Amino acid sequence: MPSSVQLFRDQKYHELKEQCIQQRQLFEDPEFPASDGSLFYQSAPPRKVEWKRPKDLCEDPHLFVNGISSHDLHQGILGNCWFVAACSCLALRKCLWQQVIPDFNEQEWDPKNPEKYAGIFRFRFWCFGEWTEVVVDDLLPTMDGKLIYCHSNVKNEFWSALLEKAYAKLAGSYEALDGGSAADAIVDFTGAVAESIDLVQGKYGEIISEQMKLFEDLMKVHRRGGLISCSIAVSSGRASEVETEMGLVVGHAYSVTGIRKLRLGERLVFSFKAEKLFMIRLRNPWGKKEWNGAWSDNSEEWKKVSDSERKSLGLVLENDGEFWMTFEDWCKNFTDVDICRIVNTSYFSIHKTWEKKMMHGAWTKNSEPLLNRSGGCFDNRETFLQNPQYIFDVKKTEDKVLVSLQQEDRRKYKKEGRGDSIPIGFEIFKVEDNRSYRLHKLTVQERVATSPYINTRTVFLRRILQQGRYVLIPTTYHPGIATKFILRLFTDVPSKLRELKADKPKMTCWSLLCGYPRRVTQIKVHSAEGLQKQDRSGGADPYVLVKCENQNVRSPVQHDTTSPVFNTQVIFYKKNIDSPITIQVWNSNILCDQLLGQAVLAASPGDPREQQTLQLRGRGGQEAAEVPGHITIKVFSSDDLAEL
Repeated sequence: MPSSVQLFRDQKYHELKEQCIQQRQLFEDPEFPASDGSLFYQSAPPRKVEWKRPKDLCEDPHLFVNGISSHDLHQGILGNCWFVAACSCLALRKCLWQQVIPDFNEQEWDPKNPEKYAGIFRFRFWCFGEWTEVVVDDLLPTMDGKLIYCHSNVKNEFWSALLEKAYAKLAGSYEALDGGSAADAIVDFTGAVAESIDLVQGKYGEIISEQMKLFEDLMKVHRRGGLISCSIAVSSGRASEVETEMGLVVGHAYSVTGIRKLRLGERLVFSFKAEKLFMIRLRNPWGKKEWNGAWSDNSEEWKKVSDSERKSLGLVLENDGEFWMTFEDWCKNFTDVDICRIVNTSYFSIHKTWEKKMMHGAWTKNSEPLLNRSGGCFDNRETFLQNPQYIFDVKKTEDKVLVSLQQEDRRKYKKEGRGDSIPIGFEIFKVEDNRSYRLHKLTVQERVATSPYINTRTVFLRRILQQGRYVLIPTTYHPGIATKFILRLFTDVPSKLRELKADKPKMTCWSLLCGYPRRVTQIKVHSAEGLQKQDRSGGADPYVLVKCENQNVRSPVQHDTTSPVFNTQVIFYKKNIDSPITIQVWNSNILCDQLLGQAVLAASPGDPREQQTLQLRGRGGQEAAEVPGHITIKVFSSDDLAEL
């Protein structure tokens, strides 16, 4: 259960319920009244809508009838199949839906104590990084005595209709839910991390190896409590809601309810010769219209499957909207899949756990370049670095990193015609190992990852990054756009993600006594070659140590080589412009490390900025004796502390 919960519109469920019971009145929500304004912001209702309570629609209303199931839901006249698909996914996981419908037993109708019923319900959604509780009354929109929006296949079950009402209240109206993303709804239900995959662009229908990787990944996500939905994109040759020859509906969100390896034939005691098929089970939110190809409900293929295997699959041969198909057919017939991972951050788990950091941020406009935080994407070279910047560390030799950038939900702005998501994305740069201030110019830094730029609410990226320090820059595609975002970063070990706010070292009282930096110098130590051999096999275990004034930065050790590639970046803010910078190459030993050579630099602003190769020398200044080996470096210096 969430540790802290925000109250939407500051409505307190227990207080409101107690008031209604004491006054013997059923709750009517002043924040989302039973009126056309709660239904529509643009369209007019086709016919008069009547708001009715469940007791006016059936004799024995309940939140749940025989528990909660992915088969409970049917889409109404609203184009929100994506919401229904997300609810179907949610219904598969008890631990997840109990977060969305808290204390469901307390909220359930109690026929023995009707006086305790107050017509008020509460639901919780993960809104922009915080669990938010939304209170609703039980007045539901109907025509001809029937619910017109999401409803159950059982006449007296109302959890889905009430959940949809709470979600519509959050969005501003029911019409604001017309057209959306199942992934967004699942994130709102769970706080999951959403990843969208284009099956056509990734050629998953053609490349079998990619297909198998995706199957294993989806099976792992499904087993670990993740939720998956898929759809067929609308195109010039395929209109929305049109049925294909194979019985699938274009522009329609399906929920994935099962992923299995299916064994054909009987397995013998000492052999595993039985053929295996990779299968996926889907559900159409309409509760009807199913796939009619291979492995559809009434196909001949099911005769090859033993009764015990059919039973374990839960095979139901009815037109109930749920069906199996092979994973290969799924990759060929569907175009998009949304994967919502419930990222495990528990320390008490047998599965892989992640370290999570979440930051709230905003793109804001300011005419002063150093204060502007809305610089647009990397193509806007003049303003790109005028975006928020976040720094993090990869502590291991290499680490898999998950990044999720989510912009503010814009559905609430649909009434004003600003409801579309803004194209967003982010860049990741490998930077100096000791950087503590904002980037002002890209010089020695290495651009290591670029997310897709897309007008969806969330952008996701998975990458394996090498040990070092990184700056992540979230951006809107176009400069000058202001909106809020949340950034989530998952790593194997703590990343110390934090925002870079200062442009340069701060002037303090101590600066008057100890001095304030007058020059900034960046160095990239690319590589060394021709180092003195240190062991019988003719190798060495070198690392580089860069020193300036009282600071030093050390690179990781490169093993068994006399031509190491370091790619180590450092930055120094020098108080004394005459202080030299010393780059030393050491050999790592068990007892005592050994100096292999060094180069001493003046690092003046006028020095060449191109890559240069320097002869290594022994201890002493630039005139010390030469020793075997060269070092390749790049150096940038400036007396403007906010230039680099």
